[in-house]
Amino acid sequence: MHTDEIAVGAPLVQRLIARRFPQWAALPVRRLASSGTENAMFRLGGDLVVRLPRRPAAAPDVTHEQRWLPRLGPLLPVAVPEPLGTGGPDADFPWPWSVYRWLEGRNPVAGAVAEPELLAGQLGGFVRALRRIDPHDGPAAARGVPLAVRDEPTRAALARLTGRIDTAAVTALWEEALRAPAHAGPPVWAHADLSPGNVLVDGGRLSAVIDFGTAGVGDPAVDLIVAWNLLPATARDAFRAAVGAGDAEWARGRGWALSISLIQLPYYQDTNPALAENSRHVIAEILAEAGTR
Repeated sequence: MHTDEIAVGAPLVQRLIARRFPQWAALPVRRLASSGTENAMFRLGGDLVVRLPRRPAAAPDVTHEQRWLPRLGPLLPVAVPEPLGTGGPDADFPWPWSVYRWLEGRNPVAGAVAEPELLAGQLGGFVRALRRIDPHDGPAAARGVPLAVRDEPTRAALARLTGRIDTAAVTALWEEALRAPAHAGPPVWAHADLSPGNVLVDGGRLSAVIDFGTAGVGDPAVDLIVAWNLLPATARDAFRAAVGAGDAEWARGRGWALSISLIQLPYYQDTNPALAENSRHVIAEILAEAGTR
């Protein structure tokens, strides 16, 4: 998916585990199918998962999660990854990597959510709980910035999508989002990547949220993206009420969902079909919503 990523396979993981964690060396290693773009995931035995960066930009996420997940996890209403160990770079692999406890569940599919209002309320509860955590000394969230910071790459993506989407209508929606009032309160915690691939459900209920590599403090409106990338229109009001989002924040959240999807679509259209399809879904949902306003 990226020009600077390296190949990561089960034999490599087996060697890394044998050297760093010999107590787990006999456990089978199986690659997990994932729409993730920054890390490769491997199940280790029945109770563990190994997560390795695919490229240099993802390597800092290892220490980021090792530091912050133990602090955030106990304060959240659903399970999050529990770090059990860290491997260092060696001759076979150039970056640090992590072992976590296995979390049960599956990724929900946009357009096929079994209990959408239930999930909306639970996702809203997760976002609200995360926002209540003391932001003191928390890292700045890369996506916790004003939407204007995204203007140049979003317009560049729009230019690449000419002829494939209604760029005039989408540009108007993007410019509407840019006019929304900026975040006026103090910075608070946000996950910043609440996408279907980072949500786990079990029996129709939210069971876990994973991948905290982008988590940090800033404008929390970015966590509203799940209203469009996963939840159907009929459940958005329930999610918004559970979060307690006002008009300006909701408009910024919709702008984030649009910007992320516009940038992802041309970049991943040939290399990550699931992510490209979800990007098309978000754009279509926002256009449909605009038609009813």
